[in-house]
Amino acid sequence: MQRLTEQDAKTALGDHVEAKANEARLSHGLYIDADAIVRMLDDRAVVRYPVGVRFDAEPLEPGEFAWPMALGEHPSAGFCLFVHPWFENQPDAWPLLFAYHIPSINYGDIVAHEDAERYGAALLGMTVEDYYGALCELVDSIPEAGA
Repeated sequence: MQRLTEQDAKTALGDHVEAKANEARLSHGLYIDADAIVRMLDDRAVVRYPVGVRFDAEPLEPGEFAWPMALGEHPSAGFCLFVHPWFENQPDAWPLLFAYHIPSINYGDIVAHEDAERYGAALLGMTVEDYYGALCELVDSIPEAGA
């Protein structure tokens, strides 16, 4: 019997989140726009727990574009996805921003940034490098406080 390693578990999780992203993309259409990503948040086959979106930077750390706050002790209580208000009137950016947080909502703290990037890239039909670059451009576009 082969003993599995921590790296085996990380690889399996990454493969799983990518497969789930591909399933979601196929079920919601190959082009994921703002309407599609919002519908996905209500689809329990895509996002396991209820999620509301609020464009509010108060709970965000500097440089953070979004953060899913648990609404109770158990994930079944749901989440509020706080998104920087800079993006409220930029619905073309929502799929990139929201997709990044779906794995952490579904699987919690075991998800690493690599898993989130892999999920977002697969969901949107991009390479991980292109997805990461697009996220960086979006974060860099947020005006500094007081600017």
